[in-house]
Formats: sequence, C-alpha cells, structure tokens
Amino acid sequence: MDQRKIVHVDCDCFYAAIEMRDDPSLATCPLAVGGAADRRGVIATCNYEARAYGVRSAMSSAHALKLCPDLLIIRPRFEAYREASREIHGIFRDYTELIEPLSLDEAYLDVTHSAHFSGSATRIAEDIRRRVWQRLRITVSAGVAPNKFLAKVASDWRKPDGLFVITPEQVDEFVKMLPVARLHGVGKVTAERLGRMGVATCEDLRGWDRLALVREFGAFGERLWGLARGIDEREVTAEHRRQSMSVENTFDRDLPDLPSCIAQLPELLAELARRLARLDESYRPGKPFVKLKFHDFTQTTLEQAGVGLELEHYRDLLAMAYARRGSPVRLIGVGVRLIDLRDEFEQLRLF
Repeated sequence: MDQRKIVHVDCDCFYAAIEMRDDPSLATCPLAVGGAADRRGVIATCNYEARAYGVRSAMSSAHALKLCPDLLIIRPRFEAYREASREIHGIFRDYTELIEPLSLDEAYLDVTHSAHFSGSATRIAEDIRRRVWQRLRITVSAGVAPNKFLAKVASDWRKPDGLFVITPEQVDEFVKMLPVARLHGVGKVTAERLGRMGVATCEDLRGWDRLALVREFGAFGERLWGLARGIDEREVTAEHRRQSMSVENTFDRDLPDLPSCIAQLPELLAELARRLARLDESYRPGKPFVKLKFHDFTQTTLEQAGVGLELEHYRDLLAMAYARRGSPVRLIGVGVRLIDLRDEFEQLRLF
C-alpha cells in the first residue's frame, strides 16, 4: 500500500480576510465578523489584530467588545464567502478529486496518486497557496503529512500564511514532543484529566499501555494510544452525507419559563420543514431532537425514536429537556436525525 500524502488547507481568518480584501481600509483595525452585541451575537471569526486582544471565534460579541473596545463587528456576507469557497475548491480539483471539505474554508486533500509536480505533496501545497493568493488575494496555511491528524496539526504550525511538512521519517520524533492538547478529539476536559495522570506530551502518553488507556477512557483510549504514535488510518472521504438537519435561534432576551419556550416552536418547526423539503430523495427523516442552551451557557440535547415530527412530539421533548435545568433559556434548536437511504440500499445489495 502506498504511503498516503495528505494536505490540509485552512484559510487564514477566512470571513475577515474576505472583508479586508473587499474593503482595504479594514485591514489595519481590529475586525470581527459576527452578530451584534446588543442582539446577543457571537463572533464567527476575527483578524489577527483582534486576536491580539484575546478575541476569539465563538465568543459572545459583548465580551469581545469588553476585551477590545475598538473592535469593529460586521455582519457576515455568506454569499461572498460561498463564492470564494467555490473558487478555492475549483483550484483543489486541479490536483485531486479526493477532497474532504470540513467547512467553507478548510479541507483535506489526498494527493497520494496526483501526477502534479512528480507527485510532490509539498510542491502541490505550495502551488495551491500561490494560486489562491493570486486569484482571491487571501492567504491560506497548509500542512503536509502522511495522515489527516498530522496534516491538520501541521497546517496550524506556521499560521498565518504558512506551510509545514511532516515527512514519514519525521513522524516519530515530531509526535513525541507534541502536547496531548493538540491531539484530535482531546478537548479541555480530557487534557486536564491527562494532566492529572502526569501526561503532558505524547511521549508521556506512550508510557501508558493500550489496555490501561482503554480502562481510563473507553474506546477513545484506543484512539489515544494510536495518536500518541502518529497513527491515524482515517481516509479522506470525498463526499460527506448529512446525519441531521436542524434550525436554532438565540433570543435577544432569555425565555423565562417553559410556556415561553413552547411558544417559539411553531416558527422553528416551519423553518425546519422548509429545509427538509429541499433534501433529495436519498434521505428519510428519523428521530426528532431538541437542543436547549440555558442562561449560563450550559446546554442539553434530547432525542426520541419512534415518534413523529409533529408539534406535540417536539413539545414533549422540549418539556423533558427543559426539566433537566428548569432555568431561563437563551437558545432553542429543533432538528431531526437523517436516515441515509443509499446506505440502506447498499446493505440490501449485499444479500
């Protein structure tokens, strides 16, 4: 089997970069793209001038303005971002059809069998970065490695506007010094738990055998054991199939009680029905679910099999989810898990 050559490409502060490109006067000021602070908006992304103040994506706009009073927050222009994304993916397709989009501005490319530049993944990544800059006047960072996990780490290594390569021969030494917080799937809670175990780097993690990690972390322990050794067998998947569809709304003011939450359901469900109507025939709706985010930003999700998608079923789910905290609600989401009929057809074909 050929050694994989994976490129991870990530545009630098993509939404903000498009805005600064289209209005160069914005390039020197702290800039964020997101919702208005007085409407409880959230930062989608920000430029590096804003990041110097501690502003980050997913932060509330109100908090971002406290950190950086001069921050300019502008509303997103998604059609402009989608158009830029289409152009970038057009460039990707010149090198390979094995492209796994993660978002509008981020993707994995498997260039193992690409004939460009005599099969050099590094030169392909360099050329992609050059062409994106020439055509769109935005910068991208790229990572090249033998697998997806390391390619993603590599693309972050020299951000912004950087390229970092991890060759197969470098994998072992590179991974040994890598902090466990950089491992795919290790969030803040898991990193803190590993820290209490005396594990700060992958070299520390290698001191734990596979069975011990499985006892500590369940199935994820097996994954940790592999990542600590630079092992990641996930393939670049050229087509992502939807697993769910949902609609959610963050309210200008917290909803104080269950009846005020239930009153929001008809409008949310109407929008969900419109979105479901646009799905192609290869999907069938499955389990309904609701999501609540409470005033203190804690959240809960509840789903139930064997019921329909009518208002009364969502009302019952909402009531059960609300009972878990019984406190004011800032966000309600409603959705449905999707059954991929193509998968079912493939399974039937095997018999």
